[in-house]
Amino acid sequence: MVEKTITAIVRQKKNPERVSIFLDGEYEFGLSTIVAAWLQNGQKLSEEKINKLRQEDGVEVAYQNALKLLNYRARTIKEISNKLAKKGYESSQIDRVIDRLKVAGLVEDTRYAEMWVENRNEFHPRSQHLIQMEMRHKGIEEDVIRTALENSADDLELATRAARKQIRKYEGLEWPDFRKKLSAFLMRRGFSYGTIAPVVQSMWESVQEDQR
Repeated sequence: MVEKTITAIVRQKKNPERVSIFLDGEYEFGLSTIVAAWLQNGQKLSEEKINKLRQEDGVEVAYQNALKLLNYRARTIKEISNKLAKKGYESSQIDRVIDRLKVAGLVEDTRYAEMWVENRNEFHPRSQHLIQMEMRHKGIEEDVIRTALENSADDLELATRAARKQIRKYEGLEWPDFRKKLSAFLMRRGFSYGTIAPVVQSMWESVQEDQR
């Protein structure tokens, strides 16, 4: 078995969190300081060990990239996996990163789904069906989606909330235009005609009452 000897471990100037590894007097590869922590000058490395170090470094770099993604906003497991895959990481490396994130409590689709429903209901009301489709697109599993929606307001309440946030734009309109515009808005939010009709009527009556 051919082995190479570590002749230098040099901290990189551009990235102090990484070191350059020199084997038999020549630069061989770079490693994160965490992965290289146990290495020392004079240590012999087999080809198998070198490959393992590179693999471990890939996992560490992928993990740090995942942490950066999570610094911007919460993400689902699928979103993180897709981002890392686009950067060229192997599926085995991505799986290990996801496992580390789960253990650290940094990624949890159940909590993400709960937060998504809460946020939509409070700030951007739309139908349960549309919320369900959004979460499916994010790769959240069906049972997690169903559980998250159990505590959601029903479509009638959600449509009413959405209409109240929009109604000022239509206050000066006559009934035909008011009904047309508010109905179209609620339809874009994913509500059915059976839900839209009574909400539009209720909002119209509310506007008329305020104008008396």
